[in-house]
Amino acid sequence: MDIVGSINTTLRNVPSWTIYLAGGLWAAWLFWQALTGAIGVEPVNILERAYGLVALKLIVAGLCVTPLRKYVGINLIKFRRAIGVTAFFYVLAHFLVFAVLDVQSLGRVWTEVVKRPYVTVGFASFLMLMPLALTSNNWSVRRLGAAAWRKLHWLTYPVAVLGGLHYVWLVKGWQVTPLTYLAIILVLLATRLRVPRRLVTA
Repeated sequence: MDIVGSINTTLRNVPSWTIYLAGGLWAAWLFWQALTGAIGVEPVNILERAYGLVALKLIVAGLCVTPLRKYVGINLIKFRRAIGVTAFFYVLAHFLVFAVLDVQSLGRVWTEVVKRPYVTVGFASFLMLMPLALTSNNWSVRRLGAAAWRKLHWLTYPVAVLGGLHYVWLVKGWQVTPLTYLAIILVLLATRLRVPRRLVTA
């Protein structure tokens, strides 16, 4: 058996719920670190950013599923739903830390959304993630129909781009790490573009 086949065989024996378990335990660990002051001198800010970064990593991981299967042969489809739902969980945690522990006022939340572009795009990404999380179940697929369900979940793409922009605008100056994340997102989305047959055969 080749290496890719061995990897796929191993992955088939790993239950998808391990993604939820690992995500929940890591979120709890980060919160405990912030609560005890072990995470740094500004625990709320650090926790907020930590949750957001994990969410972005999971969004990128979700985008990797299709190209990995298409170009490498590694099949992670069974984990895609768990990755997406866990990503939403971290985005929600990121937002709640911002709203409840950071600005501590619904009025100020709205002011930040309107005033600061990086908050605006982050909030827009969060809103678009909501219907994706709510319909990430078999009942919704049956209710909406497979075709409509797939079209709805195309929102994953603008969610990823806005999440990447949120990270770029959040930091001060043009730092390499946020730009790298945004570049990776754009490359992963580019792999989904369909080149017209006439251009391929020209």
